[in-house]
Amino acid sequence: MVIGVRGFAFNVASRPTRTSVWAGAPSGAPPACSGENAPMRRCLVVLLGILAVLPATTAQAAVRPPGLTTPFGTEQLSNERTITRWAHALFQGTIRRNTWISSPAIGRLRRFTEDRESEIYVLLASHIDSEGKTWFRVRIPGRPNGRTGWALAYNFGQVKVVRTHLRVNRRTLRATLFRRGKIIWRSRIGVGTPGTPTPAGRFYVRERLPNLRGDPIYGPWAFGTSAYSTLSDWPRGGVVGIHGTNRPDLIPGRPSHGCIRVPNRNIRRLAKLMPLGTPVEIL
Repeated sequence: MVIGVRGFAFNVASRPTRTSVWAGAPSGAPPACSGENAPMRRCLVVLLGILAVLPATTAQAAVRPPGLTTPFGTEQLSNERTITRWAHALFQGTIRRNTWISSPAIGRLRRFTEDRESEIYVLLASHIDSEGKTWFRVRIPGRPNGRTGWALAYNFGQVKVVRTHLRVNRRTLRATLFRRGKIIWRSRIGVGTPGTPTPAGRFYVRERLPNLRGDPIYGPWAFGTSAYSTLSDWPRGGVVGIHGTNRPDLIPGRPSHGCIRVPNRNIRRLAKLMPLGTPVEIL
């Protein structure tokens, strides 16, 4: 049997032979796998290198550009760096493992957050099934962290786009906000203690709350995220928030129960720059 890969033909029952010159190779260059004396090991290295590169090139799907008005197809909706789509949940629809109705249910959409704000979901991709129904792959807020699933598109409201991305580095105790890939804000921060760590992973901003409960511990602004900790400073517990503080002397440091603390002056500026749906990458 002969397998052809971009100018090479390999017979699995015999040694490989060169059928044509690789496009772009310099004239007179010795072929990597030619002649009866060419080592089989070299040929296999070349073949594996080619096969490793080709799928990676074809698998990188372009993200749907902002502003398109055509119906969603089977495509990537967010890269969680420069383009991220999100939507409110209108109904408590079922979240499934895959894109068919008989696929196992792994949860339900929520209409409201713990603070009675309208719940939102980041939309990672869309898919058209065999019956023509549109599905959205979503990030699921809640424990365990990091889950994703599929829900039918009619469960969601208007799809919106953000171009921001927040990176939180627990090692350097710094947070950086990007817009379209460029830094627009940065700050020193406080994170969770070793016993109640701030979880690592990919999350997003799902609430913007000024003067949360009038408690100075949260400072002038608080952002609820889709991350959850074993214990947090957040009312009712669990949610990893990004908020101001009444103890700026503890920043930078590791003083919290999982939340990310920001000096009040910096959190005020962040509130002007970071919209709902912003991806949060915690390293």
